[in-house]
Amino acid sequence: MNTAPAPISQVAAEDEAAILALNNEHAAELSWLEPERLSFLLGQAFYARRIGDLEAFIMTFDQDAGYDSPNFLWFRERYERFVYVDRVVVAAYARGRGHARRLYEDLFETVTRAGHTLVTCEVNLDPPNPASDAFHAALGFAEVGDAVIHGGKKAVRYYARQIIA
Repeated sequence: MNTAPAPISQVAAEDEAAILALNNEHAAELSWLEPERLSFLLGQAFYARRIGDLEAFIMTFDQDAGYDSPNFLWFRERYERFVYVDRVVVAAYARGRGHARRLYEDLFETVTRAGHTLVTCEVNLDPPNPASDAFHAALGFAEVGDAVIHGGKKAVRYYARQIIA
């Protein structure tokens, strides 16, 4: 029996339908995407990877992305250079295998090679996501702010992690 972890691969165009389905299964945590919007975002992404056939995926942007998310813009107003984790999701059947941690560790290596020193993200405060708060704290993220967005429908906590080369 092969117990090697599934490989991390760059997201390709043929992955988009599966990514869209996985994303939209978790729209409450991530935000709903239409196919055209996903294609656009993937074209803007600094780093977009999947594990296996789509056990998990992550999509990030650097400060130069043409992205209008209020969370991304919050960071762009405050930091000259950064990589923003827009979404990371693990399929229900693949949870508990360390996929999110592997994606973040691979991201940190890519960020370092690209000369970035700051990785940012946000976690929902309302609706709360204590598991994500604990996960990000364990990875060395520190809270740097918060906001109420989408006309008061969502509250978020902003995190940043310094990357030391």
